[in-house]
Amino acid sequence: MAASLRSPLHRSRVRPFPEWTIPLLYSLAALALGFTLPRIESRWFADLVAPLSAGVAIAIDSSIASGMIALTGIVFALAFVMVQFGSVAYSPRLVLWIARDPLVMHAIGMFTATFLYALAALAWVDRGGSGRVPFVSTLTVIVLLLASMGVFVGLVQRLQRLQVQNILIFVGDQGRKVIDELYPPLDGPATAPTGAEFSLVPVSQIVVNSGRPRTIQALDVGVLLAAARESDGLIQVEAAVGDTVGEGVILLRVYGAEKPIDEPRLRKAFALGDERTFEQDPKYALFLLVDIAIRALSPAINDPATAVQALDQIEDLLLRLGRRRLEIGSFRDSEGTLRLTVPFPEWEDFLMLALEEIRHYGAESKHVMRRMGALLSDLIASVPPERRPALEREHTRLEAVIARSFADHDEVLLAAVEDRQGIGSPRKHRAGVERSSAR
Repeated sequence: MAASLRSPLHRSRVRPFPEWTIPLLYSLAALALGFTLPRIESRWFADLVAPLSAGVAIAIDSSIASGMIALTGIVFALAFVMVQFGSVAYSPRLVLWIARDPLVMHAIGMFTATFLYALAALAWVDRGGSGRVPFVSTLTVIVLLLASMGVFVGLVQRLQRLQVQNILIFVGDQGRKVIDELYPPLDGPATAPTGAEFSLVPVSQIVVNSGRPRTIQALDVGVLLAAARESDGLIQVEAAVGDTVGEGVILLRVYGAEKPIDEPRLRKAFALGDERTFEQDPKYALFLLVDIAIRALSPAINDPATAVQALDQIEDLLLRLGRRRLEIGSFRDSEGTLRLTVPFPEWEDFLMLALEEIRHYGAESKHVMRRMGALLSDLIASVPPERRPALEREHTRLEAVIARSFADHDEVLLAAVEDRQGIGSPRKHRAGVERSSAR
């Protein structure tokens, strides 16, 4: 049976349009409307005249046009502040996700469109000394102004996203989305390759990366699976999603193919970019949450409460991963023949990524130690039995860290209490820590 991934590995990856296309489309639409609407109005609705004098209409259109330029500058400054704040307070890797907020681009586009259309409408006021003020064009300027104000209010409200809890929820939501899309339920069939198929056939083709280092953002399994089936070979992908690959790094190996596969076709299956993305990469969400947590634990910030909030999201992601089939790396054709293997992280890899650095940098924080103890106990009680040994090892390591991080026996006992709030909702001491402390 072929590995069943509901998405996103089996679909072609559609690259999004650049962010600057949104303001560009607004501008082009405003110019088109500014050149056509007044002409249509003068021809078909010549009797409609705004109840304003030409001087007042000129003043209104001029003020709106000049004000929109100033407001656009404010939006740019606001976006810059958002980027700087996110970089310093949370993680520099979150900067682009904050800066790429579609509302920022739509706001710039709306303000630019209002500016351009106001200029176009201004040209038709008192045209040829007629003293006429077009009604529809003037009304359109006012409507665009009101829409711009609404977008500006929404943009100011969007600053609430910079609150740490909202940032953590955003990252957690991205991780939950990709986990739900990528991993089947745990009761599904395991698809981990044995490696025997590769030992029986020779390598017939190797594809290496060329150019500057770039990150694998996504992988189109459908392209690789079809290529392997058509050549009657096996493809082993060497570089995982999230890896940064430089010049000469092996992307994949082809085994036992009857004929060489078109190399550009194979390269097309790898979506390369300058940064990691959430698509197909559940590790990235955990990576960002850990990044925020250890930054909060640095001596310059010293904010263990934020680390505890990050652990709330980390626990949820680990719980979801623990209840999913993680062995999804092999893909078979309709006849059941193994055609493709792709490296995916294992359960232990997720645990190390999620817990190792927070345990290290938060070793002297009772908040963090207590929250991690509750996290591990909850996971042990919730995940299937085959996932528990790795959690028990993490539990033992946490006990050892607590025992050597606090010299006073009472502080060791305080740090050993399991508490989902860090400090505020204690459960119990761990016997292992008490024994270690007693020794």
